[in-house]
This record gives sequence, structure tokens and C-alpha cells, in this order.
Amino acid sequence: MKILILLAHPEPESFNAAMFHTAVETLESAGHQVKTTNLYQMDFNPVYGRSNFTSVKDPDYFKIQIEEIHASQVNGFTNEINIEQEKVEWCDLMIWQFPLWRFAPPAILKGWTDRVFASGRFFKNGGYYKNGTMNGKKALLSVTTGSPEEEYTKDGFHGDIHSILRPVNRGILECVGFSVLAPEINYSVAHLSEGERHSILEKWRNRLDNIFREKEIVVGKY
Repeated sequence: MKILILLAHPEPESFNAAMFHTAVETLESAGHQVKTTNLYQMDFNPVYGRSNFTSVKDPDYFKIQIEEIHASQVNGFTNEINIEQEKVEWCDLMIWQFPLWRFAPPAILKGWTDRVFASGRFFKNGGYYKNGTMNGKKALLSVTTGSPEEEYTKDGFHGDIHSILRPVNRGILECVGFSVLAPEINYSVAHLSEGERHSILEKWRNRLDNIFREKEIVVGKY
């Protein structure tokens, strides 16, 4: 199978990086084809603008959707963006590895989705959700938090973690057609012992060995 793994963390020695490298090694060892996107290593620019395009539909007024549809028709995305779009279109499974910052992914990852998931290419003919262009593909969020697990329950200090992740799972991934797998969530990682980190990485390897047997979850509407 073909797998795209994204990493959005600025520290190469972070636990997120360890999760990322573990996923790459495990899946490649199992015979899968793996491509990666390491956003901070790439110094990816998350800011949307005309720099997304080599084409111009309307030079006088910048309307993103119109320019995206035009670029999709004339191959008018920059090489940087086209490469990332082709990776997403290529994969059977996409995994995002990131820390939860202020109840959301890092801005560099959100900016990647803004620039890559373009109308005319990822949104065609009004196709959304089960009619989206990524229908038949799966996606998985692998997330770390700063706070402990009990704070991410319905009655906890931060609230239900699945509700926090719903804007990504529903509004970004399912919206373009991906089937969403249960998130891999590891809590309070900065406070884990070396043994606990080793156990988590081993659990992650074991899950990835069986990842294509997993069924999608029901994310639910807002």
C-alpha cells in the first residue's frame, strides 16, 4: 500500500519526530511504499497568496477559489504545491504527526492544507464527504498533548479530545473524501519516562502493522 506521512514539529529530537520515524521504518519494513513531508525541515511557507500559483485568472482581484479552479485547469500551481498535491493523490493512507497547540494543529500544518487542498483539484463538481475526490483513501491523526489524559475528557479541564479534533477530522479530512481512522493520541509526552516512551513507540509499531485492517470511525457533525 502507499502511505504519506506528515510531520509538523520544529524539534528533530522531539517525541513527535520519534513517532514519525517509527512510522516510516515500520511501514517500509512491512513492504509498503512510503512518502514523507517534514514541514519544518522543508521550511514550508503556510501563508496563502498568489505565490501558490504560476497562473493568473484575474490580476485585479484575488479570489482564492477562482484562482485554484483556474490553476487546476491549466497546471498553474507552483512546483512546491504540485508535489504535495501529487503525494496526497498518490497515497492510500495519510498520517499526520503533530502536537496539539492551543487546541489545534501547528499553523504550518493548517497552512499546508489551505494551500494544498485546492478547489478544482480536491473539490470538484461540488463533491464533498463521501462524494469527495479522496473517497476510498484513509487518514489518521497522530497527536501529542501537553496535558494529561484526564483533562481531555467531556468533563475534564480542556473538554473532550475528540470534539477538539473534529474540526480537522470532519472539516478537512472527511470534507475532501477521506475515511478517518481512530486518532493515535499520546498525552503529556514531555513528562513521560524513557520506559513509557519506549512502550508507546512499541504500541505504535503494533498498531501500524495492522493499520489496513482497521475500520473508519464515525466522526460526526458539529
